[in-house]
Amino acid sequence: MQPVSPASPRVVNCPTCRTPVEWVAANRYRPFCSARCKGADLGAWATEKYRVEATEEPHPEDQSE
Repeated sequence: MQPVSPASPRVVNCPTCRTPVEWVAANRYRPFCSARCKGADLGAWATEKYRVEATEEPHPEDQSE
């Protein structure tokens, strides 16, 4: 019987530069490859380059009967 090897770690692409990155606890920047890519992504959110679309529901107290 052959010894069972541990499963290979999941590999994802860095959201900023698309470099393959192992998803392991030792990578403190995951899912990013580096502090630079993590900071670039944070900056994009801070300058509103990324936006999440939302529709605003009317509040019941704002509606008159």
